[in-house]
Amino acid sequence: MGDSLRPFQNESEVLQIGKLTIENRTDRIAIYGNLEVTRDKAGQAFVNALKTVIDATVEALNGEDLPEHITLKTPSATKNPFK
Repeated sequence: MGDSLRPFQNESEVLQIGKLTIENRTDRIAIYGNLEVTRDKAGQAFVNALKTVIDATVEALNGEDLPEHITLKTPSATKNPFK
């Protein structure tokens, strides 16, 4: 399931919870994929991991003076270090 995520702190953290991907960005958190929460210990672990990420994101947002809307940053291309 991976480690914890520090919402909005960097452009590099990515978590996998089942088939759900959570990407950290400085201006947004992207959540996509599929997560099946089964009625067993595996499902319990998945939903608790997701709750931890959501709770941390809510805490980060509630601790700021936020604008109504932002303009999302477009990813910049980086030079391939292997060429």
